[in-house]
Amino acid sequence: MFRGCFIHTIDSKGRTSLPAQYRVALQRRGKQPPFLTNGNEHLLLYPYEDWCAYEQQILSVPRVDPNVQAYVRFMVSGASPCAIDKQGRILIPPPLRARAKLEREVVFAGVGECIEVWDKDRFDAEQARIAARLPEIAMQVASQISPRETKPSE
Repeated sequence: MFRGCFIHTIDSKGRTSLPAQYRVALQRRGKQPPFLTNGNEHLLLYPYEDWCAYEQQILSVPRVDPNVQAYVRFMVSGASPCAIDKQGRILIPPPLRARAKLEREVVFAGVGECIEVWDKDRFDAEQARIAARLPEIAMQVASQISPRETKPSE
């Protein structure tokens, strides 16, 4: 489980340090490099095994629907293994860097099973949009959560 938010910089070659706790968790998961792929306005970094499982899930959906075709194309064509070097950095490929508009400050946001990689300004703008709608969003999320079984009072 990835949690928390960290700000790092990206150099002119597209390298950025992974936050230490994420790096340790990714390296503990196995020797295979994590996968980086397209997100909406950001990138998604998955542990190798989790990416493979997710990729198999989306590839198993019948592709008769053009939206499914587009989603698979977007996610799978953007997927790139990102080895962690001895300094704890990953190289973000130029097409992915351009797609997410990553320039200088990069936000790593743990969101459970994966890590989102954002341009800091875009991340801040998205967080502001969310904050402005938080009560509405919270109600929608609450409606999706099963109520806990409660023990009747005695």
